[in-house]
Amino acid sequence: MGEVVAMKIRGRRVIITPMKLEDIHLITNWGKHDNPLFFDYNLSLSAPGDLEGWYDHKVARGNSRYYSVFNDDSIFIGYIGIKNIRRLWRDAVLGVVFDPNYIDQGYGTDAISAYLDYYFNMLRMRTMYLEVAEFNQRAIKCYQKCGFRIVDRYLDLFFDQHIDRNNIFFLEASTAFQIMDGKIYNYIYKMRVDRDVYGE
Repeated sequence: MGEVVAMKIRGRRVIITPMKLEDIHLITNWGKHDNPLFFDYNLSLSAPGDLEGWYDHKVARGNSRYYSVFNDDSIFIGYIGIKNIRRLWRDAVLGVVFDPNYIDQGYGTDAISAYLDYYFNMLRMRTMYLEVAEFNQRAIKCYQKCGFRIVDRYLDLFFDQHIDRNNIFFLEASTAFQIMDGKIYNYIYKMRVDRDVYGE
């Protein structure tokens, strides 16, 4: 799965290219999520060396690939990663992160669809998996539009054990959480899409 550095994947409104360090410096321009359920996506990369360290951690993994997503105004609006690449099985796990200023505008669906076309038809991969929190209904609907289906549901420890349990966002998504032995767990969906059913 070698990458051509100059490669570009074009969607209707996005261009996806292999991630470069200079792209990551633009993350400091991104907005922040107001919903505490999504605070884990608010990247805090402000200390000297944070950006370089984060970038090196992502791109140094031999079984991962990361890509930058730009809109039609050449603004860096998100990134896509595939990790746990298994060349024998021809599958991988998808990760998607977007600037909160550019969500709910169709960019995610466009970027994922364009990348899946590349993944299945150019890289000749067979299956793509992803994991998404049940409370993230916006993302789940996006993934389903792109052909993913839910294949499993399980509990995982929530990243913020000190979240205000009376917060309106937490209360509205209460069915997506379980509290056991004083710890907060949230339900995770495992989803997949296969090359032979992609685009049906």
